[in-house]
Amino acid sequence: MTEKLGFIGLGIMGLPMALNLKRAGFDVAVYNRTASRGDALKAEGAKICATPKEVAENADIIFICVSDTPDVEHVIFGAGGVVEGAKAGAVVVDMSTISPDATREFAAKLKARNIDLVDAPVSGGETGAIAGTLSIMAGGTVEAFSRVKPYFEKMGKNIVHVGASGAGQVAKACNQVVIAVSIEAVAEAMLLAEKCGVDAGKVREALLGGFAASKVLDIHGNRMLTNDYKPGFKAKLHAKDMAIVMETAAKAGVALPAATLATLNLGAVIKNGDGELDSSAIYKVLKKN
Repeated sequence: MTEKLGFIGLGIMGLPMALNLKRAGFDVAVYNRTASRGDALKAEGAKICATPKEVAENADIIFICVSDTPDVEHVIFGAGGVVEGAKAGAVVVDMSTISPDATREFAAKLKARNIDLVDAPVSGGETGAIAGTLSIMAGGTVEAFSRVKPYFEKMGKNIVHVGASGAGQVAKACNQVVIAVSIEAVAEAMLLAEKCGVDAGKVREALLGGFAASKVLDIHGNRMLTNDYKPGFKAKLHAKDMAIVMETAAKAGVALPAATLATLNLGAVIKNGDGELDSSAIYKVLKKN
């Protein structure tokens, strides 16, 4: 049986993800705080709703993709929120990047209403969202994940059930550590080459052929060398994610020295007024120091 879908949050990531679901032939009801963001979906035949509650009333599975933990909480539990319209047996799928601890709390509160929560943050950026090639890391019960997986397959290619509630968010925290530390490493390497009087572009070209090769060296390294910081992922959002990483690590009693340095430099990017730029603007911070 094909289920009715809802999608809340039509930002840079959410809009193309919702469009991919609609273009796959599913019945989709959507809500976004700025209503005009739903115009493209309306043109595809999606139902435009006035509140998250209305989305939930028209859906068996409700996807959410918003900015931060308080936003998710408000969408689900606030006035006019999902819980006011969701039926028993519904599944809420949170594809935002938020706190693992908060995710577990939300899951427990929803379970008391016979509603499952799957936390399913993504990696791959706007390009991956448009192409439907995102990496999706999911937490929740096996049953809820299995129910939602056919819809994940219209949005992503690498889909992994990591574990119980919150596990998807922990995986996303790990993802952000690797990306942030890699950007820091590439920025330091490019700066070292430059300060040694060597063509940093040629150094990057050489490194791309060896063990140091990575998407970060390829894409972010090029941004640094061309001074083109049009965001694939804004520094202010990466800093928000790294704050979640640091909080999670502190509660787990884990020291993350490299991630701490990258977090500090992301903070410096924002302090310099560059929070809207790509997080590879860490290079600008290092060059200034």
